[in-house]
Amino acid sequence: MKLENLRIVVDERERKSGIPDLLKSIGLNLEMKTLPIGDYIVAPETVVERKSIRDLMASVFDGRLFDQCSRLKEHFEHPIVLMEGNVDEIEEITENPLIFYGALSSVVLDFKIPVIPTPSASHTAKLLVSMCSKKESHKGPYLKKIKKSSDLERQQLSVLCSLPGIGEKFAFRMLEKFGTPLKVFSATTAELGKVEGLGETRAKKIKKMLDSKSKFLKKSNQKTLHDV
Repeated sequence: MKLENLRIVVDERERKSGIPDLLKSIGLNLEMKTLPIGDYIVAPETVVERKSIRDLMASVFDGRLFDQCSRLKEHFEHPIVLMEGNVDEIEEITENPLIFYGALSSVVLDFKIPVIPTPSASHTAKLLVSMCSKKESHKGPYLKKIKKSSDLERQQLSVLCSLPGIGEKFAFRMLEKFGTPLKVFSATTAELGKVEGLGETRAKKIKKMLDSKSKFLKKSNQKTLHDV
């Protein structure tokens, strides 16, 4: 397949990465758009979310990552998270790399989204070309009407996805059963266990996390609570 026959839709915010220029230089047909979800659409049902190591870590800490994964899965059959850069940077960013790898594990196991590492922008461009050529990417509509869920809905799902063992699927089921995140948090272990597919073991882990006293609780507050 000739490169000029391949199409990739690129988010405008990716210009500064240098990757669109690399793709243009080898003859790909690019369409620059402001995408509501993802960074590169390489086929009608395949979207790529590109993140540098530092951006990936930041999105773990502020809760964006799981929210983005929920939306990618909701609107595309084949979403992919592309992790660009030197993984050794993780040691410089956080004292606990397990947080980083725990988040990646959730992306792969809970959301069923593959994570592909690349060392640099030039390698990212090569991977995008390869993905594009694997599909009948020159046919069919790339941009479909993406229903934007409200900020409130995204926040609720993001909060629930932060619970141990909870991905998008269970977060939706929890909201269907309990109605609000607050009711999920106040539910008993038995009530949580009745969420379809959740099970008693996962319910116990959730309750343990919610009920465990934080080490950050000030001693003065502990005395006040004890007095009450």
